[in-house]
Amino acid sequence: MKPEVQELLSLLQVERLEYNLFRGVSGEIGSPQVFGGQVLGQALMAAATTVEASRSVHSLHAYFLRPGDKNARIVYDVERIRDGGSFTTRRVVAIQHGRPIFNLAASFHVPEDGVSHQDPMPQARGPEGLESDRELRRRILGLLPERQRAAAKTEGALDFRPVEPYDPLDPKPGPSLRHTWLRLADRAPDDPLLHQALLAYASDFGLLQSAMIPHGLSFVQPTLQVASLDHAMWFHDGFRMDEWLLYSMESPAAGGARGFCRGSLYTQDGRRVASVAQEGLIRVRKPQPE
Repeated sequence: MKPEVQELLSLLQVERLEYNLFRGVSGEIGSPQVFGGQVLGQALMAAATTVEASRSVHSLHAYFLRPGDKNARIVYDVERIRDGGSFTTRRVVAIQHGRPIFNLAASFHVPEDGVSHQDPMPQARGPEGLESDRELRRRILGLLPERQRAAAKTEGALDFRPVEPYDPLDPKPGPSLRHTWLRLADRAPDDPLLHQALLAYASDFGLLQSAMIPHGLSFVQPTLQVASLDHAMWFHDGFRMDEWLLYSMESPAAGGARGFCRGSLYTQDGRRVASVAQEGLIRVRKPQPE
C-alpha cells in the first residue's frame, strides 16, 4: 500500500481512551487549521465503534464550532442517544483545550429491503485522460502561498480529477455547477465503515468552491476568509473509495457572507451512493492599506 494512503487510513483511526471517549491526531493538507473533513471522518469512526457491526451509517449532521489546533490531539466524546430495533443514534462532541470545536449527530440502520429510485447521473467526461488537481497546482507551484505549496508537492492519498478545471490564480466568474472524479490512490481494506469515513473526509474538499466560482473568488486570495460551518451527508448505497466516484457539486444560493452548497456522488455505472449539503462562511475583507 502506498505510504500516503496508509497514512490517511491511520489518520482516520481513533484511539479508545474510555468506554465512550476516543482520541485522534491531525494531518496536514495545507490549511491553517484542522481540516474539517478529518474531524468528520474521525468522529464517524468514533461513533461507529459504539454501534453493532451489522448497522451502517445512513445519515450524519455536523457543525464546525471553532477552528481546530493541528498541534493538539482531539478528544471525541460519544453519547449513546438511542439503540432501537432498527436505528441507532449517536452524538459526538470533538474537544480541544477543554472546549468543543465540533459536534456530530449520526444515525445507523440495519439492512432492509425497500423501494428504490434515483435521478439520472449527470453527463460528464470520464476520469481517464483528465489531469489531477495536484498536477494542475504543480504548474503554478511557485505562485501559491507557502502552506499550499508544501501540500501540492506531496503525493496525495486521494486522486481528484476535475472535469472543469478552475485556475485559483485567475478565477473567472462562471456557473456554480462543477464535477470532479475522485478515488483513493490505492486499494483499501474491505471495511464498509472505513469507506464511508473516507468519503466523509473527501466530501469536504472543494465543495464550498462551488459557491465561490460565480463571484470569481478562490481560496488563495488573501482577503478571503472561508470556512465550513456545517455539513450533512446521506448514504444511499454501497461503494468503494478505491474505485472512481463522480462528485457533482453546485451552489443554488449564497448571501449574508454564507454560501449554501450541495453535492451528489455516483459510481461509474451511474448509481447514486451519497448526497451532501454544506453551508460555509465566505467573507470578503477589504484590502489592508500598505
